[in-house]
Amino acid sequence: MKFTKIPTNTFKELQLNAGVLVSEFTPSSGTVTASNIIGATSGGVNFTATPEYTDFGDDIDNCPKNMKELKRLDNWTVEMSGTYLTVNTTVAKALVGAADIDGSDNTKIVPRNDIVDADFSDIWWVGDYSDKNGATNGGYMAIHLINALSTGGFQLQSGDKAKGQFAFTYTAHYSNTDPDKVPFEIYVKAGTAEAGG
Repeated sequence: MKFTKIPTNTFKELQLNAGVLVSEFTPSSGTVTASNIIGATSGGVNFTATPEYTDFGDDIDNCPKNMKELKRLDNWTVEMSGTYLTVNTTVAKALVGAADIDGSDNTKIVPRNDIVDADFSDIWWVGDYSDKNGATNGGYMAIHLINALSTGGFQLQSGDKAKGQFAFTYTAHYSNTDPDKVPFEIYVKAGTAEAGG
């Protein structure tokens, strides 16, 4: 059949598996440190970066809708969501968003009614990419959320003979220190052959 085909490089350009959420990642080295893994997830992770546009020609007589010269990008809404299966006080504090770990009882998370700069942190999702996924030179796809804050609140769904599930939604934020910096980045790096392989 003439059009029942796939690109010849398909397997080299697939993102594979669920990936992992980490607090730190260095794209130049492409390695994940186990202590930086935030938590175990279930059902994968969903990322959306949605631009919001204004059509300045919308109310101009004789101007077609969506004329490219009059289209302006106002901002981006950037979110990452999913479900944690594991939780500790650090994760619970982050999920609450505006909260502190009690100074005299490190098992206690105390919510606040105000947001402080320390509530925002960068989060990375990193997943396998390409047909070469060795331990040293494996390919990866990485998404960097800048100034992320939990905006979905703290959620727990327990169940009979089941693991507790903690749904999360993180939203990336612009900063007044650099208002033109869009609060996300995407990296796509193909893997290379491992030494001796």
